[in-house]
Amino acid sequence: MAPADARTGRTDVLVAVGTAVLSVGLLLGLPPLDAADPDSVGVRYPEVGGVPWTLLAVALLAQSAVLLAARRAPRVALVVIAALPVALAATAPSTLFGLTALPVVVAVVLAALRVPLPRLWPTVTLAAVLVAAGTAIEWGEASGALRGGVLRGLTATIGQGVLQAVGAVGLPLVVTLIVRSRRELRAARRDEAAARTAEADARTAEAAAVSREQDARVDAAVSRERAAMARELHDIAAHHLSGIALMSAVVDRQIDTDPDRAHEGVRQVREQSTAVLEDLRRLVGLLRDDAPAERAVETVTGIVDLVEQARHRTDVELVVLEGDHPLADGIGPLTQLVAYRTVQEALANVALHAAGAACTVTVDDRDPAHLTVRVENGVPTAPSVGSSPAGGNGLRGMRERAELVGARLQAGPTGPGGWVVELVTGREAPPASDPSAHGPEVAG
Repeated sequence: MAPADARTGRTDVLVAVGTAVLSVGLLLGLPPLDAADPDSVGVRYPEVGGVPWTLLAVALLAQSAVLLAARRAPRVALVVIAALPVALAATAPSTLFGLTALPVVVAVVLAALRVPLPRLWPTVTLAAVLVAAGTAIEWGEASGALRGGVLRGLTATIGQGVLQAVGAVGLPLVVTLIVRSRRELRAARRDEAAARTAEADARTAEAAAVSREQDARVDAAVSRERAAMARELHDIAAHHLSGIALMSAVVDRQIDTDPDRAHEGVRQVREQSTAVLEDLRRLVGLLRDDAPAERAVETVTGIVDLVEQARHRTDVELVVLEGDHPLADGIGPLTQLVAYRTVQEALANVALHAAGAACTVTVDDRDPAHLTVRVENGVPTAPSVGSSPAGGNGLRGMRERAELVGARLQAGPTGPGGWVVELVTGREAPPASDPSAHGPEVAG
């Protein structure tokens, strides 16, 4: 048995036992108390232990015992408890007959607490009729009204029966319904308060989730910006500073043997240093809100100048394979910047890691669907000038840029001992001279 069922069963037993003790106690105590009252009119109570008294005691105990079934079948228990006094009134009327109303009151209260009122009305009405009938029969027998005829006697005593029914059934029912409604109202208020608390908790949790999501978006945006800044700084440093390092080493060797070429190298170092400062100034201008920055966007066309600058430190050759359309036509500005940065980084790597190697930069723009940029160097003929201990950022930056625009990057060694970097990127729009760009199918 569950703990709740056990507690309910104990409550039913206590109610039944309490009703029985109170009823039998009143049955035993009322006659002595009435006899001790000096103002008593000398009501004739049944003799203790006599047949009427014994039958009344048995009826009270039976009514109390039926209360044990009030939890499982409250309506049936109420009808049975209300019907027992009718049989008692017809067989053994007594001046203490009114005590039989006490179990009826308890049964009405239990039924009203456990059964909804719409389903309880027929049972309550029947119980009231039985209580009224039993009281009318008892009054008729005690007053002798039934001797002149049953119908006439019941008519004379029906008023007493109705009063007893109102007191034993009507009043307990009304009081119990009021108590029950107040209890339900308190429960509804508690549920409403709990619902409001749960809703407030849900809103708080939702606000916290939204805040966490916003923080995550901010963190992701900051991470992307930091990665972009790192790529830009690496491109600037790798391209210009590596050139400065190479030319400084050359100047150091030529300053005594070939002063004219050493002076030329110093001028190149100055040009590269100025370019570094200019790029850094532009980058800082992009990051600051209070300082407008005018920054030229590098394009595929700018690769020509990039190769010319690299010839001061690398044996590089430029090959441009053009189609029947303008160079890089249909390639977006961001994609062109990626192509420019890829060539810039590849040339910087050649200068650092493949000193003296011949290098070829190929821009293949013949295919109407995509553009190919290729930087290939041969076997180095001189020792490397030096590299950063934490190398590898150059290739990683190139791959990140390629993934950003949906391009395909391949980088790796070649058979003869050289290295190749190839970027293939699609066009955002067909070239202007592409016949398919003017066809109705493409337009559709």
